[in-house]
Amino acid sequence: MKDKSAIYSLIHYIGAAFEEMDVSYSFIDSAALWIQGVKLERPFEVKLQFQWDGMDTVYQRFLVHQPSPLEKDAIRGKFHFDWNGIQVTMECPFNITVRTNPYRIKVVHEGAELWCFSLYTYLYSDMPEECKKAIHTYLLEKQHSVTSQNEEAWNQNQYNTLVNRYGEPEELAAKIKKNPDWRLYPFRKYLGDVKKQKVVHLLGSNGIKAIALSLLGANVTVVDFSKENERYAIELAKHANVAIAYVVADIFEAAKKDEMQQEFEVVLMELGVLHYFLDLKPLFDTVEQLLRQGGNFILHEFHPISTKLITSSGKKHKVTGNYFDPAIVENQVAFSKHVDEEQKQTLPTVLHRKWTLGEVITSAAQAGLTIEILEEEPNHKSHDIGLPKTFTLVASKK
Repeated sequence: MKDKSAIYSLIHYIGAAFEEMDVSYSFIDSAALWIQGVKLERPFEVKLQFQWDGMDTVYQRFLVHQPSPLEKDAIRGKFHFDWNGIQVTMECPFNITVRTNPYRIKVVHEGAELWCFSLYTYLYSDMPEECKKAIHTYLLEKQHSVTSQNEEAWNQNQYNTLVNRYGEPEELAAKIKKNPDWRLYPFRKYLGDVKKQKVVHLLGSNGIKAIALSLLGANVTVVDFSKENERYAIELAKHANVAIAYVVADIFEAAKKDEMQQEFEVVLMELGVLHYFLDLKPLFDTVEQLLRQGGNFILHEFHPISTKLITSSGKKHKVTGNYFDPAIVENQVAFSKHVDEEQKQTLPTVLHRKWTLGEVITSAAQAGLTIEILEEEPNHKSHDIGLPKTFTLVASKK
């Protein structure tokens, strides 16, 4: 294995050359993973794809490195050369526009802007398992740092925000007691009779759903990393005359705790939580671990059409996003819209990774869960009729 400095020098050199030629390109495979920080131990090769109509220009540019003859078939053209002991392969797939690949991202690497395939490209590909393992390891390490950042945000002014939004716990408890089923809309129909069932609500936040389930007879455990959420939820339970268990920890740490060493009939996640996870594999593996045989995972989430693709203003709808965008983005914490402008300036930001429906379904299936139901739910605002707003996924552990 060549040292990193040699590999990075080569990658930066190639990236600069393509910018000079004004030819679209993407580093792929091992090189793409290295650029994004994934640690690989396997033999290294720098490989990239470039726009097919730049084939002759690119080949001429790298003649100085004595490349192999340009090979062409019905699918692609390609050539390779050796750069100080590092194998370089360049290929141009015919009739494919490189720059429109939805998983092509720009990465700033040591001051240089480089185009490469997102590491998420390879989680569902035929890449060697050791590479997939390295990607999952990298994302888990990054998740820990992201969780710390998100935890800080959700422990700042959150209790007062909940009071401002929902009222004092005593007031809200009285409302929930009048109609607990309504608080579980629209996935209530998939829960069935919850009396005496063990239910865990992952990232259960303020406890509203937990209180509703408890009033219906379930034994509910909430997992969330916000002490402010816990405070509100416990007070809410007290005024509703029910008991809930509340575990203050991130999901992966919570799963190791003694009180979680049981099997649950239902694992619930809902509304605005999936985007806090940079990798769905460890999340859904944990869900599978928590469920008993025959138990159900119920996920109620915002539809990616509404979160990734379309923005709405009154009757006007615009496609302003990239549905397939795999980027990790920085955003305001969700409750920032419920605080005044002065408070908003002091709130830390959080990091999100917004998932496609295909990624969610695939990850659940790969964790060994059986997909039972996928219901896409419409937006009920008159201006948004015909657009999906949320979805409910029901998956079982056979």
